Amino acid sequence: MPVYYKLGVTSIYEYLEKRFGMVAYKVGAGYFLLSRSIGAAIRLLLVASVLQEILFNQWNVPFWVTAMFSIGLIWLYTNRGGIKTIIFTDTLQTAFMLISLGLSIHLIADYLQLGASEIIPAIVESPYSDIWQFDGFFSMNRFHFAKEFFGGFLICITMTGMDQDMMQKNLACPNIWDAQKNMISFSIVLVVVNLFFLGLGALLFMYQDAVGLELPLSAAGKARTDLLFPLTALDTDNFGLALGVFFLLGLIAAAYSSADSALTSLTTSFCIDFLNVDEMEEKRKVQVRKTVHVVVSLVLFMIVLILHALLDMSAIMMVIFLATLTYGPLLGLFVFGLFTKLNPHPVGIIVFSVFSPILAFKIYDVLKSAEIFHFGALLIGLNALIMLIGLLLSSIGRPKKSLEL
Repeated sequence: MPVYYKLGVTSIYEYLEKRFGMVAYKVGAGYFLLSRSIGAAIRLLLVASVLQEILFNQWNVPFWVTAMFSIGLIWLYTNRGGIKTIIFTDTLQTAFMLISLGLSIHLIADYLQLGASEIIPAIVESPYSDIWQFDGFFSMNRFHFAKEFFGGFLICITMTGMDQDMMQKNLACPNIWDAQKNMISFSIVLVVVNLFFLGLGALLFMYQDAVGLELPLSAAGKARTDLLFPLTALDTDNFGLALGVFFLLGLIAAAYSSADSALTSLTTSFCIDFLNVDEMEEKRKVQVRKTVHVVVSLVLFMIVLILHALLDMSAIMMVIFLATLTYGPLLGLFVFGLFTKLNPHPVGIIVFSVFSPILAFKIYDVLKSAEIFHFGALLIGLNALIMLIGLLLSSIGRPKKSLEL
C-alpha cells in the first residue's frame, strides 16, 4: 500500500508499468480482469441459482432471465453512483448480511436445543471443526493444515493487495494512514465475521444430520451443498417465515456486496489500463465509461450462463480453485518486482504469464489423477513459483532496473 500511495496510482497495475514496462502492466491488468470476472460471475451464479431453485422455478422463469435480472439490478445502481455508491451500498448490504447471520445461528441453535453457552462446545465436538489436520501432507489430503494455511495466506495476500477491486476502496482514502487503518480494521472484522460464518456452516450440517435433510444432486451425482442453507432457511415448519426472509436478504447482500464493487473495479481497470481514459476529454471519458460498464455487465452475464452449464462443484471451492490459477502469475510478478532488481524481457513476461498456470494445472492434475499428491490451496504457490522461475530465466543477460520511491 505505501508503494501505491508514493506512486500516486489510480490502478494498482500502474506499478507494474513503472517497474517492468507496459507489457507487465497489461498482463497484470488482464489477469485482474479475468480473475474478477470469473469470481464475480461465480458469486452471481450462486445467488441466481438459489433464487431460481426456491422461487423462479415455481413461476417457470428461465435461468437466463434470473441471471439478467440479478446483474441488471447491480448495473443500475453502480451506473448511477460509482465508488461512493459502492461504499454506501456495501455498508447497507453488510448490515443485512450480519443480521441474517446472527438470526440464522440463533434459530438453528435453538432448534438443535443448544443454549448460547453450548453452541461453541457443540461445534468443536462435531466433525465439522476438524481444522488441525497434520497427517498425510505428502498425500491426497487437500485439507492438511499446512496446505490450507500457507495456500490461504498466499491467496489472501493476492486477493487483497494485488487486486484492484479490494484496493480501490483503500486508494479512495485521503492518505496512506487512513488507508492502513481501514485495511487493519477490515482484516480484524473479517476474521471475526468469518469465524461466525464457519460456525453457521457447522450448525447447518448438524441440522442436516439431525433432520435427515436430503440435498438435490448435480448432473454428476454430487450433493449440491450450496443449497443446504436455502433449504434450511425456507423450512417454515421449523423456523417460520423470518429466517427465510432474512436469508434471502443476507444472500443477496453477500453476493451483491462483492459483485457490485467488482463490476465497478472491472470497469475502472479496463478504462484506465486498456483505454487510457484519463487522457480523454471529460465528456468523452464519461461516454466511454458508461459504454464499458454495459459491456462488462454483458460479459458477466455470459460467464454466468457458461458456468451454470459447465460447473459441478460448490461455489466456494470453485472460487478458491480458479483463484489459485488466475492469481498465481500476478503474485509472481509483484513478488519479483518488489524483492528483486532484475528486469525480465517483455516477451518472457507474456510467455510465462500464460505458461505458468497451464503447467501448474497440468502438474496438479497429473499428481491428483495418479492419487500421489493433492496441492489444495498450495496450487497458487506452485503457479507463482513457476512464474518466478520464468521471470528469472528471462532476466539473464539483461541490465538491472530499480524503482525509486
